[in-house]
Amino acid sequence: MRAVLTRVKSAAVAIDGAETAKIGKGFLVLLGVHVSDTEKQAEKIADKICGLRIFEDEAGKMNISPADAGAQLLIVSQFTLYGDCKSRRPGFTAAARPETAIPLYEKVIALCRERGFHVETGVFGADMQVSSVNDGPVTLILDTDTL
Repeated sequence: MRAVLTRVKSAAVAIDGAETAKIGKGFLVLLGVHVSDTEKQAEKIADKICGLRIFEDEAGKMNISPADAGAQLLIVSQFTLYGDCKSRRPGFTAAARPETAIPLYEKVIALCRERGFHVETGVFGADMQVSSVNDGPVTLILDTDTL
């Protein structure tokens, strides 16, 4: 699995002009599922998302966990994270098909909720408009192959 995680002051998803999800301070997570991913990768990336200490302490150091910061999560499916850009037109054969990706996407969401986080989501496969007010900005790329 691959995620682009951005620390935000707020983030939202709109579909057809109507806001369907919104968070305050927390993480906007764009999540891609690889064709070979399993629940093991879902558990690994959920652990990392929920444990990253990237909120600033009183000394201005990134040392506070999302739980201690009262962070919320907005998790949006993003198959294009597995785009192959070798040619001018990206290919997406490394991205999992919906029958594999949806259960694993939902597993990550469930695991984050089990850890006590308020989690909002995008709508899998929908044409979404995602907005965010980045904080810092702090943006990290997580990949279960390298975690």
